[in-house]
Amino acid sequence: MNKKLRIGFAGVGGMGQMAHLSNYAVLKEECEVVAIAEPRREMAQLVASRYGVPELYDSHLALLEQSKVDAIVAPQPFRNHPNMIPDILRAGIPVLTEKPLCLTVREGTKMVQIGEQNGVLHMVGYHKRSDPAVEYAKRIIEQWKESGHFGDLQYIRITMPPGDWVSGADQPLSSNEPYPPLRLEQGPDGYTGKMTDMLDNFVNYYIHQVNMFRHLLGENYRLTFGDRRGILLNGESDSGVTITLEMAPYHTSHEWEEQIVVGFRQGYIRIDLPAPLARQRAGKVTIKKDNASAEEAITYEPILPNLSAMRNQARNFLAAVRGERDAPCTAKEAIQDLIFAESYIAYMTRNYPDI
Repeated sequence: MNKKLRIGFAGVGGMGQMAHLSNYAVLKEECEVVAIAEPRREMAQLVASRYGVPELYDSHLALLEQSKVDAIVAPQPFRNHPNMIPDILRAGIPVLTEKPLCLTVREGTKMVQIGEQNGVLHMVGYHKRSDPAVEYAKRIIEQWKESGHFGDLQYIRITMPPGDWVSGADQPLSSNEPYPPLRLEQGPDGYTGKMTDMLDNFVNYYIHQVNMFRHLLGENYRLTFGDRRGILLNGESDSGVTITLEMAPYHTSHEWEEQIVVGFRQGYIRIDLPAPLARQRAGKVTIKKDNASAEEAITYEPILPNLSAMRNQARNFLAAVRGERDAPCTAKEAIQDLIFAESYIAYMTRNYPDI
């Protein structure tokens, strides 16, 4: 049995507690959360008391100087990443951040270079890659591509209408302390304020899906079309596979309806994902086989474990820190998401200058 990893947290706000700390705290055979860096002292004490965390610091710099940790989870607003993450990387401490890597290719490239220069892991929290449904589907996709039994991979469509992403999750601990002021990362060079807002909104809401296309394709892709209303975009992969992202075709008020369809010529793999904060619930996979060599077409749904993507992501990060397997998504790959996002904003402002 490997030794327990000593984990530090840089920030324990709402997402820090609900999506991350609550999951690491129960992995008692694998890790121990030993330190919290949080400038809101009262809230830090409340959280430390609930989770039994012995060390409190008012900044990530104090944590780096005074604590001994094997890895850090830094659930920060993504536009604060350039202010904090380089310090962690230069200290040689593996780090997990939320998605996206940051706002701009410019700052993202700098962070990737710092991580490479210091030989340290920077995993980006695209938790949907760690959903058991996505992990299962990815294995089937690779098997079908290798065997060719169901023809070529032709099409991937992702639909993610706005809905109830919290799904009844427990509310985080909080205090009346003001949120600490942040020096937000600026937009790309030459961007207007409106363009920066467009980029911020796009990467905040849809960067998971931008990343998922590459994960399931196994290759990069480029934008070919975006509609004026920002509801739909299309693209084409390096090998010619068509992709479609339906961003907001409708809204839901009481549920979450995120779906991925991976179409081969003679079959498909469909993934229905739960709300991001759903507790210990994996997505659902539906597989349709309809190739000519089979006696009959079949559709089936594998039974998956009661394990949420967030919990499994924590396990995947710990395994990557221990060197047991690669991280699901590193900063070096995540920079491609920002390249695509900036190309989308460029396309929209060029083709629809009045929006």
